[in-house]
Amino acid sequence: MITVVGTGTGAGAPVAADVLAGAELVVGGRRHLDAVTLPGTAERLVLGPLAPALDTVARYVAKERPVLVLASGDPGFFGIVRALAERFGPALLDVRPGVSSVAAAFARIGLPWDDAAVVSAHGRDLRTAVNVCRARPKVAVLTGPGAGPAELAAALPGDRVLVVASALGDPERERVERVTAAEAAVRDWGTAVSVVVCLDGSRALGPVRTAAGPGAGPSRWALEESAFAHRDSMISKFEVRAVALARLGPRPGDLVWDVGAGSGSVAVECARFGAAVVAVEKTADGVGRIRGNAAAHGVEVAVVHGEAPAALAGLDDPDAVFVGGGGRELPAVVAACARRARRTVVVALAALDRVPAARAALTGAGLSCDGVLLQSSRLAPLPGDVTRLAATNPVFLLWGERPRATVEGVVQ
Repeated sequence: MITVVGTGTGAGAPVAADVLAGAELVVGGRRHLDAVTLPGTAERLVLGPLAPALDTVARYVAKERPVLVLASGDPGFFGIVRALAERFGPALLDVRPGVSSVAAAFARIGLPWDDAAVVSAHGRDLRTAVNVCRARPKVAVLTGPGAGPAELAAALPGDRVLVVASALGDPERERVERVTAAEAAVRDWGTAVSVVVCLDGSRALGPVRTAAGPGAGPSRWALEESAFAHRDSMISKFEVRAVALARLGPRPGDLVWDVGAGSGSVAVECARFGAAVVAVEKTADGVGRIRGNAAAHGVEVAVVHGEAPAALAGLDDPDAVFVGGGGRELPAVVAACARRARRTVVVALAALDRVPAARAALTGAGLSCDGVLLQSSRLAPLPGDVTRLAATNPVFLLWGERPRATVEGVVQ
């Protein structure tokens, strides 16, 4: 049996005497091992690189000799339980959880966290945590070297509030500070940060929930045009949006651009799936409509007032891009998006003449290209309680996809 004890925060909870007495191998961080009295016959292993430590544990397990693993917080929450279960199987583990740093941080600031998203940036790409913080009103980020409060804050909107919890559980060193993103970005936070809570102050105290987590995805998508404010029917029809969303694949942790956003219907739908979204729109009235539509659907959409491709220069690289609208600049816009997209670019075109240039821009950036002509007819009433088919304007939908090996290499 491998007993895994979560010591909670700070000095942590005491380890049961019988567990300590029976252990022949005790694994943990140096501070965990120094805090307990080990049996004289037990081997002490300071946890460093995980693979060799697991190999040592395996030798004891093969001889049916008891192992004790000490870990901070709750070891089943972004902790060592996953690696142990994958290697040895859950049935061999006796897990005794402690209070996680996330639970402790929310307790310190008096907020419930059953509706919070939790992201680990420890040893992982920070951009996923950044994009979740952009999209969600309440996020806890587990930090690591190069992915601390300053690096996180530098990439976030100015309206975000960060709660930086350091040395949680240590009666002498614990600090819980509430700062703006701008303040956090210029501070040297040291190495004692336990967790960062990112809040949209206006939505931090969400409604009562029946299921934990940041909420399920939308029950419906490809919403009717009437669900959005728009000008003179200048909006992607729901049939087009359905296929576009299927190709974009928006998800939590992604960053999606909606370029030539118009009403922002695609941007809003992507945000409803949990992606961080930037809408680029050149008209002032369009910018207002996008913001209004985002607010009406309760999602976060960052709006850039400017004309592509120039307006794209200062934006973070996206995972997926939707390009709407048209004009002479379309090939240049598609090319700029295709060069920077990590996964997919989807282009909607009403004009047949622009299809070859848009396709060439996608393939010229190394994306594989496919497409479809969408033509639909909707049921429409006629006098006499009868129905006819009313045709919508045909739309070309092209999509370019980054080769999978390249995408996986970027993500890793």
